[in-house]
Amino acid sequence: MSTNIPCVLMRGGTSRGPFFLADWLPRDPEARDRTLIAALGSPHELQIDGLGGGNSLTSKVAIVSRSTQPDCDVDYLFAQVSVQEARVDTRPNCGNMLAGVGPFAIEQGLVPADREGQTTTVRVYNVNTRSRIDVQVCTAGGQVHYDGDVRIDGVQGTAAPVLMNFLDAWGAVTGQIFPTGQRIDTIQGLQVTCIDAAQVMVLVRAADLGLRGDEAPAELDANTALLARLEAVRLEAGQRMGMGDVTHSVLPKPVIVSPGTSPGSVVSRYFTPHQCHRSHAVTGAIGVAAASVLPGTVATDERHAPAAGLRRVEVQHPAGRIQVEVQHPAGRIQVEVQHPAGRIQVEVELSEVDGQFKLVQAALVRTARKILEGTLFVPESAPAH
Repeated sequence: MSTNIPCVLMRGGTSRGPFFLADWLPRDPEARDRTLIAALGSPHELQIDGLGGGNSLTSKVAIVSRSTQPDCDVDYLFAQVSVQEARVDTRPNCGNMLAGVGPFAIEQGLVPADREGQTTTVRVYNVNTRSRIDVQVCTAGGQVHYDGDVRIDGVQGTAAPVLMNFLDAWGAVTGQIFPTGQRIDTIQGLQVTCIDAAQVMVLVRAADLGLRGDEAPAELDANTALLARLEAVRLEAGQRMGMGDVTHSVLPKPVIVSPGTSPGSVVSRYFTPHQCHRSHAVTGAIGVAAASVLPGTVATDERHAPAAGLRRVEVQHPAGRIQVEVQHPAGRIQVEVQHPAGRIQVEVELSEVDGQFKLVQAALVRTARKILEGTLFVPESAPAH
């Protein structure tokens, strides 16, 4: 016997997985997780008996419902299903899967499409990180459009753009954008930056690991000594960030950074956390971009340099005038995050408060596609969680 569940399989950004309305799944979290594990076909390296693709990028789930928040339309709970273990982690967010939430919510009737304009904005509350993201979907004629001319690296072909604006993802998991209270810590003999900006990560300079920074994922994954060192750093960083023992969590994510090939760019190798991502997580790209424009991190690139800028202002008074220097407003900064499959353009907005630069929001464009919609058959003998 099997349990029949409605399901929509979607690609969001460079990830893929089943999308469910919360009402389609068991209410009890343990029963829900058992269902998700069986649905993806875990634990198995190929996930041959389910929808998973034998990779962390294709072993993801989006659960959507009407929002309980007064200023949001839908709640989005992301679930990372382990490939090798019967385990589900709902602590992280996934910005790639998020690209499919807006289209899914509109097509499931949770949000009405704007029939007058060309786009509809879906206000999404991410349950995992307790943060809001505005997702703009192409809906000309009152219907979701997946076809378009936008190309993102890591996905073949083109599709309609999905604009995502992260509004308050700073310190959403740990309570602080720099959870240790420092912009640089020394862990396992390495200078690192522990940051909670859309994603919880520990950043390490490539040069400090004896790397160029642009190595291919397969080369990095084959370097067992490197993986062991990154895991040791990750475990200690988790403790310092107040997250306790993170042995069985995918957070924080280790990230290797190095200067980009042009001003306003940074090279990133993002780990998930035990394998190098074949492209890059959206939330991770936002965090890397944020770290590169905020002063004093291991990723800070002075070539972005609005934060260091001074401008001369003339103040006129009854006796004449005074020339003074003031901090230049940071405003919006374009950052290119270079990853193994190409690049992601992130727009970071900073404000200056009491001489300190603060993150306001970050925006980027992804694409999404509905692959199939139908009934998922889940074995009743779902593995115990």
